[in-house]
Amino acid sequence: LNKKHFRMKEILFLLLLAVATRAMRLQSAGVEGQLMCGMKPAVGVHVKLWEEDSGPDPDDVLDEGYTDQNGRFSLKGSERELTPIDPVFKVYHDCDDMLPGKRKVKFKIPNSYITAGKEPKRMFPIGILNLETIFAKEERDLI
Repeated sequence: LNKKHFRMKEILFLLLLAVATRAMRLQSAGVEGQLMCGMKPAVGVHVKLWEEDSGPDPDDVLDEGYTDQNGRFSLKGSERELTPIDPVFKVYHDCDDMLPGKRKVKFKIPNSYITAGKEPKRMFPIGILNLETIFAKEERDLI
């Protein structure tokens, strides 16, 4: 009876694990646009697309890169989550700044741009951002 009881618990555990794994939905998001520093393209600016999590699960970098010679960028990525992902676009720059470290600005990607699957069905067009702007809740990244 003990072996049979243990085997049933084992099967139940594997069944629950399979259901939980299946419930983790693959979701994706993307963002594209152009960064300027005044009237000039912000060239070589570090940009990242994050999936922010609350609770014990750490935030995940979905994609990262640098702006091109015209200040343009395009980032996209995917993540498996039980609940809808929370994509955030972050910019690390020195435009109009002489202090140590980088100015860090973050923008939440609207939920309507989150899609099921590995590739986003549409990219969030964030537009042209002038990094001379002092953004609300701006931070400083010293690393």
